[in-house]
Amino acid sequence: MSETNPPVAHARLTEMTFCALPEDNINHDIYAVTVTWRGGEQYAVKRHSQVLGADGEWDYEPSPSNRNDEWIATHRFDYDTACRLAMEACQHITVNGLTVADALARAGGR
Repeated sequence: MSETNPPVAHARLTEMTFCALPEDNINHDIYAVTVTWRGGEQYAVKRHSQVLGADGEWDYEPSPSNRNDEWIATHRFDYDTACRLAMEACQHITVNGLTVADALARAGGR
């Protein structure tokens, strides 16, 4: 490699976090949803160890050897779709019976 042609760096955004609570809210992490790269142009919408399906339901993600093509087709999305689904989903998270609105109210709206 010559000095006039330095190596090209490649980058990929592999995870994006969505949450309806501000980052400084103590409960931010437990209400967060992530969009996680799964190879190629496929992304999963995750919440802890569950992933969002095309039907809007959260499912536990099986180990790679137990994911068949049908499961993958209903639990993987292109990046834009995954981000849209995560944005919608994060607004409807409930933890221990407390909605996002409840968590915000407890924190004084912060």
